[in-house]
Order: sequence, then structure tokens, then C-alpha cells
Amino acid sequence: MPRAFLVVMDSVGIGGAPDAGSYFNGRVPDTGTNTLAHIAEACSEGRADIGRSGPLCLPNLAGLGLGAAVGLASGAHAPGLETQPRGLWGAATETSRGKDTPSGHWELAGLPVPWDWHYFPDEVPAFPDDLTAYVAQVAGTDGVLGNRHASGTMILADLGATHMKTGWPICYTSADSVFQIAAHEESFGLQRLLDLCAAVAPRLHEMNVGRVIARPFVGSPETGFTRTVNRRDYAVAPPAPVLTNWVQEAGRRVHAVGKIGDIFSMTGIDEVRKGTDAELMTHLADLVATAEDGSLTFANFVEFDSLYGHRRDIAGYAAALERFDAGIGTILPMLRPDDLLVLTADHGNDPSWTGTDHTRERVPVLVSGRGAGCLGQVAFADVAASVATHLGVPGQGPGRSFLA
Repeated sequence: MPRAFLVVMDSVGIGGAPDAGSYFNGRVPDTGTNTLAHIAEACSEGRADIGRSGPLCLPNLAGLGLGAAVGLASGAHAPGLETQPRGLWGAATETSRGKDTPSGHWELAGLPVPWDWHYFPDEVPAFPDDLTAYVAQVAGTDGVLGNRHASGTMILADLGATHMKTGWPICYTSADSVFQIAAHEESFGLQRLLDLCAAVAPRLHEMNVGRVIARPFVGSPETGFTRTVNRRDYAVAPPAPVLTNWVQEAGRRVHAVGKIGDIFSMTGIDEVRKGTDAELMTHLADLVATAEDGSLTFANFVEFDSLYGHRRDIAGYAAALERFDAGIGTILPMLRPDDLLVLTADHGNDPSWTGTDHTRERVPVLVSGRGAGCLGQVAFADVAASVATHLGVPGQGPGRSFLA
């Protein structure tokens, strides 16, 4: 019985979104953004030689058609990725009104988001008084810190010491539909932070805020502060069945790797494996070796986005792509003849662009296990329909399978 592995390379956009001009970083529209092409250009021009050097080297992804997908999506050229594709390749366009994690993942799983998310204004304070009062009440503190748009690392540098002194949680947001709470794992307590986020999440979800994110950190004012891998997302549950439900309802197993379990509020998921991206690659390899017949493995590799895209670190993003490519290179030979591997993304996060927000882009669709050729322009929801077709389970979304 065939198996499927759906892998999301978080934020690896390839430009060309037809509605990019309606999305912004600050006051600058996303028109012309192209995460992958701009990274490849920087590498070829010697502008990404910190911790790595030379042209972008992605032999396995390029071999599956990544460079060709860039050209299809946007007409751009990605230097170093000119390999003749040996897999199926295409470019997917999102219809949901958002460039955030839940919108992209839900639609890839067959469910375009049926509403507009709530976004907090980029002003100080960012949150209404009744919301911050409620969070402080639940936390058992006299107030909260932050209350603004901020980079997660910068706000720790600004407020980490004050947080440890006062015990007040640090609350902040971004251009995404999120409410993030940062707290020290030791002085505040990890479980206390998770309990706080779980308790306030329903209030935020009623406002159509997509996620409440627990952002635990460690360190001291003397040594600096570092976020840990114990992040947890408390997301709005999908309002209708998605790919994971379709597979599970057919009596199959669903394995979630990375933050997939959080993104889908554990909807239709049997097992979760978490860790750093390096650890997630090990988990993915183990599941390729051991996952049950007929199962779905759904994975998200987030560090492209969280560590490099938002921080506008071109060299770091390029190095992460090269590490990921090497990992995929070890997995491809492990696939069984009837396995399907789909590599895609949920949005862009062009590290060459202004601002720190995601960028509205098309994403690659690379397929191993079903021959070679061009899929053309497809929809995000077509990914779910195609995985369902391969597994022989009924699809319930608007997508159409691109597998013959």
C-alpha cells in the first residue's frame, strides 16, 4: 500500500504571486519579492559568504525541479539551480487572504481559509486594555510587558531582564495574526507559560486571531537570552476536515513532524515528533524507514523562516537550504518504489526585502516518485488532492489532483 510524505519548507517562496501588490512589509508592497531567486543571486555575487561560500548549492532540490519552478512561478533565474529536472515540478498559488502559517498550511491540506484573520495594529499599545488585563489576571501578575509589534529576539534583549525582575509575561505580536507570550523557563516556569497560553487562547480565537504562541527562553541579563525549542502554538482548529482527517478517517496513520500538530490543533494526527530542523530531518528519515503502509507523514521545517527569513539573514538562509538539501539527499534513496514525496512551502520570507514580515509569493511543488515533467501552475489545495489520490483516500476539498 503506498505511503506519502508531505514536507513544507517553511517560507521558501519562489516569487510571482499575482496579488503580491496587495500585501506589504511596512508601507512597501511585496511586488517583486522572490525568496529563493534573491538568495541564489546573492550567493552567486559573493554576498552570502558568511558561514558558507560560493553559488547556492542544492543539487537534490534542483534535480527535482526547484530551479525550473522558480522560472515557472516568476520568470526569474536562480543561479546555480539549472539542473535538468528528474522529478515532477510546478508552482502553486494561494487563494486564502493571508501570508501566514495557518493560511498556507490549511490550504495545502485542502482547506482555503474561509474568513479574514484579525491583525493587531502596529502601534503602541498594540492590544486592547481588556485583553492585556485578562492575560495579567490569568497569569497572576499586575500587568504585562511589551504590548507591541516586535522581533522575538529583540524583545528578549529589551525586556528579558525586566521580565525576570517583575515576573510579568512579555506579550507581543507581528504582521501575522498572532499573540505571542514570552517567559523565562526557569524564573517564570515552562509549564506555567504553557498553561497561560492554553487558558487565554480561546479568548484570542474568538477574535479570529490565528495563533497564541508560547515563546519560552533561557539565559540571564549577563549572558543574554535565547529562545528554546519548547515553543508551542495554540492555533484555531480548522473548521472543516483537512487532509489529515481524510487519511485518518480512511483508517490510516498520520505522523506529524515539527509544528504540524500545533498548526492543525492535533486534528487528524496520531503521532507528533518535534525538535530542531536537524532533529526533524532525523525523524523524517526514521519515518521513511518505518512508517506504516498507507500512512501520511506531514512535516514542517521552520528554521528557514524563524531563524533567517524574519531576521533578513541571506547567508544563514542559504546555509539552511544547503543543509536541508543534503538531508533530503539521504532520504531520496530510502523511498520505496510506491512512495510519494512532495516538497512545497507555505509562503515566502524574502531575506533581501525590507521589513521583517513574510512575503506573498508562489511556492514550489516538487514531487519524487511519480516520474518527471512539468505540472504547470497549480493551486495550494491541489497538493492535498494529489496526496489523497496517491493514498487512495477520498478528498473533500476544492483541489484537483495533478497526478495522472
